[in-house]
Amino acid sequence: MQNNLQEKILITGGAGFIGSNLCDHFIAKGYKVVCLDNFATGFRKNIQHHLTNSSFTLIEGDIRNMDDCRRAVEGVSYVLHQAALGSVPRSIKDPITTNDVNVGGFLNMLTASRDAGVKRFVYAASSSTYGDSESLPKVEDKIGKPLSPYAITKYVNELYADVFSRTYGMETIGLRYFNVFGRRQDPAGAYAAVIPKFVLQFMNHESPVINGDGNYSRDFTYIDNVVQMNELAMLSQNKEALNTVYNTAFGDRTTLKELVGYLKEFLSEYDNAIKSVEVIHGPQRAGDIPHSLASIDKAKQLLNYNPEFSIRQGLKEAVAWYWENLKNA
Repeated sequence: MQNNLQEKILITGGAGFIGSNLCDHFIAKGYKVVCLDNFATGFRKNIQHHLTNSSFTLIEGDIRNMDDCRRAVEGVSYVLHQAALGSVPRSIKDPITTNDVNVGGFLNMLTASRDAGVKRFVYAASSSTYGDSESLPKVEDKIGKPLSPYAITKYVNELYADVFSRTYGMETIGLRYFNVFGRRQDPAGAYAAVIPKFVLQFMNHESPVINGDGNYSRDFTYIDNVVQMNELAMLSQNKEALNTVYNTAFGDRTTLKELVGYLKEFLSEYDNAIKSVEVIHGPQRAGDIPHSLASIDKAKQLLNYNPEFSIRQGLKEAVAWYWENLKNA
């Protein structure tokens, strides 16, 4: 797919884990990239290497501020909306801020994009939208009731995008991310995701805590598969592929017990002592869904999605990155 080198992409949350990887990818492809971030959960170090690049513009602003949104979409062809307050526990602790950012901020970005005549609005949706639905694999048109304030906000995003598509003729695509992991995912903080958190603990010879017996499973998805999905969603010429949502996953599930085994295997290549670090089992966490597995048939069929990285391949890459970047941190 050829791109017009003058085309400009806005990546909201561009200093975050997923956003900064998208910035890297599209700058390498010759696009002009605008990053909008308030650094609430993103880091300046993630985009530091782009700051002297004339193809990159950083706007330090907040999606809750409509003026910032309007400034960011000026002259932009595509929006990849990644800005959000993630984490189910954080949303339970502070539902109001989660709603302000994830719903109010989302609506600001949609409205600003509509008014600026943006070609297409691709946004980060979430597998949390499946809620209490027990059916496996998860298929896009069968969801349950949301189980957290965070899940509600991400479902509301889908509803707003659908209404804007029908009412204003906007092209929108939502990507329901499933347990994304990889380089630059923050291992620190109260709401750290399980993979970087466990990696850091193993590197420090600390015992990670698994909630429950370790048989709960997730569809862990490497960052490069997510980047691929964003590009396909942004550039697809298939009219049938528009104004809908897609599971963004590998399409396989891994138990926490298996995950820990893989991490120990790959990390012990750098430090043999990690092999003997014990794992602690704690109580099952309230509200945790036992199993998550995505059907990626819709994305394969309509977007020609073909994820390159399995859980093992992705973990090997991620562990190498963490070892290089965290060992002296």
